[in-house]
Amino acid sequence: MRHRRIDKLMTREVVSVRGDAPFKEIVRVLSQHRITALPVVDGENRVIGVVSEGDLMRKTADQATTPGDVPGVPGLEAWERAKAGGTRAEELMSAPAVCARPDWTVAEAARLMEVQGIKRLVVVDDDDRLVGLVSRRDLLSIFLRQDDDIRREIVEDVLGDTLRLDPASLTVDVRDGRVDLTGKLRFRGMIPAVERMCATVDGVVSVSSTRLTYDIDDTERGGGRS
Repeated sequence: MRHRRIDKLMTREVVSVRGDAPFKEIVRVLSQHRITALPVVDGENRVIGVVSEGDLMRKTADQATTPGDVPGVPGLEAWERAKAGGTRAEELMSAPAVCARPDWTVAEAARLMEVQGIKRLVVVDDDDRLVGLVSRRDLLSIFLRQDDDIRREIVEDVLGDTLRLDPASLTVDVRDGRVDLTGKLRFRGMIPAVERMCATVDGVVSVSSTRLTYDIDDTERGGGRS
């Protein structure tokens, strides 16, 4: 199967700031480009961190009140207060940046975003130089694939090349990303494997195998026919 790589989906023209960028410049760049975070790079365009609206808001939170002035609202922790006192990107940023490589698949990038609880990934080359940015919205674009393309990949790559099944034994119907499988397999135990493999195809929303039958029930001792 040919999983989509993030270098085909990512934004290549990425707005970034240097580590010595002052606070107000960062705010100005975020506002001008209507974005919520920026990669921070060194003089050779290597990513050293990410500065976000959340990082900048600590200064506002720190200035808003003295800890304990507002009942029920805790003051900043020591590390947050230290960041709030920063005036340059390198002092305010979150580091190290969570990064991905251009050859990663959509699934790999999505898994890292989920684990880290973030909305975007900085994409860097082998020398850690900034080459792009991929967001949740970029990854979700795979679900815009045409049904005919999804069906072709399932028939040719999954059923044919990977599972080595006779294409004539199964019918694949795809509508709005929902895959419906019809036909007969040699063994009952193959059904879950076929379903799982189809579900990994980029753009698939769901897979139904309720209309698949089998010749031999290899999941029960003695076997049988269906």
